[in-house]
Amino acid sequence: MVKKKKQIKKKSKQKNVLNMVEALNQALFQEMNQDEDVVILGEDVGLDGGVFRVSDGLQKKYGKERVIDTPLAESGIVGFSIGMAAAGLKPIAEIQFSGFLYPAVNQIISHASRLRNRTRGAYTCPLVIRAPCGGGIRALEHHSESMENIFIHTPGIKVVMPSTPSDAKGLLISAIRDPDPVIFYEPKRVYRSIKEDIPKESYEIPLGKARISREGTDVSILTWGSVVKDCNEVADSLKEKVSVEVIDLRTLKPLDIETVIESVKKTGRVVIVHEAPKTSGFGAELIALINEKALLDLQAPVIRVTGFDTIFPLYKLEKHYMPNHDRIMKGINDVLNY
Repeated sequence: MVKKKKQIKKKSKQKNVLNMVEALNQALFQEMNQDEDVVILGEDVGLDGGVFRVSDGLQKKYGKERVIDTPLAESGIVGFSIGMAAAGLKPIAEIQFSGFLYPAVNQIISHASRLRNRTRGAYTCPLVIRAPCGGGIRALEHHSESMENIFIHTPGIKVVMPSTPSDAKGLLISAIRDPDPVIFYEPKRVYRSIKEDIPKESYEIPLGKARISREGTDVSILTWGSVVKDCNEVADSLKEKVSVEVIDLRTLKPLDIETVIESVKKTGRVVIVHEAPKTSGFGAELIALINEKALLDLQAPVIRVTGFDTIFPLYKLEKHYMPNHDRIMKGINDVLNY
C-alpha cells in the first residue's frame, strides 16, 4: 500500500500594507496597549477618531479616560499635557492643523521645553504633540503652514517630520518613548498617497538619524516631509543622465549632520528642498553647517528650492507656492551648470 505524501502548505507571509494614517494609528494602538501611561487628548480625537482619523477606534478600545475629547483650546490641550507629563504620564496631544499651534506656543516654549532644565532633571516632559502640516490638499487659511523652524530654534524641543508610512510608525513610537517633548509634524499631502508593506510588530526608528532615500553621486538633495516624494520622482526621471542622491532628514532636531556632510563630500553639489518660506527657513541653517564643515568640497553654491516669503495661499495658487518638479529640476540644473 502506497502512502500518500502529506501536502504541506507553505504559510504565506501576511502583508501589512498601510498608508501613513493607518501606520500612525497602528503605532498608537500598540503603544497604548503596551504602556498604560500613554494617553491621547485633543479636539475630536475620541468619538470621531481625529479630523484625519489617525486616532480612529482608540477611545472605543481604551476608554474616555485615556482618549480624551477636549474643548477647542490649544493652549489648554498642551498645558494639561505638560502637567500630565510632569505627573508621570505620556500624553500625546493632537493639534488638528499645525497652523493652530500658535495659541500653545507659550506653553511649549515657556514650559514644555524648560521643564527638565528648570527642575535640574527632577522632572522630564515626555510629551508628543502631533500636528498635520503642509499644503497640497486645498485647505483653508491656517491649515497649510510649514513653520517647523519656530520649534527647531527652541532649545529643549525635538522636531520630527516623516515622509513615508514605515518611517511614520517607527518615529512616532520613538517619540512616545522619548523622555523629552517632541513636535511630531505629519505632512498631510502624503497621509493617503503612499502605501508600504511595513512590519506589524512595534519597532523604533531612532530620532536624529536621516534616511538615504536614494543613493547618487552627482548631486545631493536634502529634504523632508511631503516633498521627499517629489524629489525622488525628479531623481527617477533624471536617472539616465544625472545620479541624484536624496537625503530624507526625517528628524530636523536633533539633526543627523554626519549623513548630510558625507553626502555633500561625495557629490559636491547640493539642492535643499522644503515647503516652508525661504527666509530663515531650515535650509539656511543647513547651508551654514555645510559651509562650516564641507565648504572646500562644494563645486557650486548650494541652491534652495522652497516656499515663498508670503502667507500660504488659498487653493488656486497653492501649486505655484509649493516646490514642484519644474522648480526642483531647475535647482539641479543650476548646481550642475554652475
